[in-house]
Order: sequence, then C-alpha cells, then structure tokens
Amino acid sequence: MVILSKQETFRKSDPLAKKYFVKLHPIYKLMISDKLDKAIREVPDFPKPGISFKDITTILLDPELSTEIIDAFIEHLKGKKIDAIIGVESRGFLFGLMLANKMGLPFIPIRKVGKLPGETLRFKYDLEYGSSEVEVHKSDIKKDWNVVVHDDLLATGGTACAASELMQQLGAKVAAFAFVISLDFLNGNERLEKYSKNIISLKRY
Repeated sequence: MVILSKQETFRKSDPLAKKYFVKLHPIYKLMISDKLDKAIREVPDFPKPGISFKDITTILLDPELSTEIIDAFIEHLKGKKIDAIIGVESRGFLFGLMLANKMGLPFIPIRKVGKLPGETLRFKYDLEYGSSEVEVHKSDIKKDWNVVVHDDLLATGGTACAASELMQQLGAKVAAFAFVISLDFLNGNERLEKYSKNIISLKRY
C-alpha cells in the first residue's frame, strides 16, 4: 500500500494508482529525478573537449516519461496564476508547447534574431565568448501577464535572463522558471532570482 493521505490509499496494481501518485505523493519529486537521471544521456567532450553534455533527446523516446515531466511542472505551478508559457529556442519548444497545451495556455517562442517575421523586441546578452541576441513578437505578450519561462536546461542562466528582460520590457511578469535539468554548480539560479524566486528544476546536477 502507498499512503496518499489519511483518507486516500491505493494498491500499486490499481490502474489509477500511477495517476494519483504522480499528482499527490511528495516522494514523486524523488522519483521523477531518478527517472530523468537514468534517461538522460551524457556525451563526453561535446560540443568541445572537457564538457559533459546532458542530452535530453533520449527522454523524447519515452512518451510516458515525457508526460510525467509535464505533470510534474503542473504540480509545481499549482495555485499560481499563469497566463502563458514562454519557450526559449530551441529545446525549450519541446516541453514548453506540451506544457502550454495541457494547461490550456498560449505558447510563445523566444527565438534567435532573424527567425520571426513580425514586429519584434530584441535583447542582446553576453556569453562566455562573444554575445547572442534573441527576440519575441511584440504582439504576443500582453501587459500584466504572469508567464512561465521554460527551457530544457539551466546552466549560467544567460538565455533565461534575456527572455525575462524581454518579458519585463513588454510589461509582463515572470511568475516562474521551469527547467528539466539544472546545472547547479554554474549558479544560474542566482542570476534568475531577480526576476522570480520560483525556479523549478526536475533534475539537479
């Protein structure tokens, strides 16, 4: 037996067990982390020597785990007023669109400069070597919206910060960040806290 609350229990053989376990039981946070750890592929020396790349494409081979990721994000966001999901190019589009669809919310892409055809707002930010620039359609963001900024991975936080700057300039508020993976040793969380202290990461390294 798995105890959900004082009133609710179920047998693991129950076909509804997994559904309710995902949404209600606190140990699920540990389970999703362990599942992601097993599913994520580490590629040494990519994209350059000395870097151990966390490859999430292996997660996409597992539709059940992909659904559990979305359910976990939704559980973390429960009780918060959210108006839209912001996905950062390009891997932020994968689970970002799934999350928006399941929550019944608009999905808005943040893209590299030159990829969006309408009137855009741009933000340029520094990288370790050089700089990068992203943009969003101005008409996609409504003033006073509460948005979730999503990407697959949080490293130094540069791109997520750039997305947040765009949101603020357009009058929206970052209610939360949502990442599948966080590389905590790079301290990206510290950079994001100026926009929102609600930083969700399902697997931390």
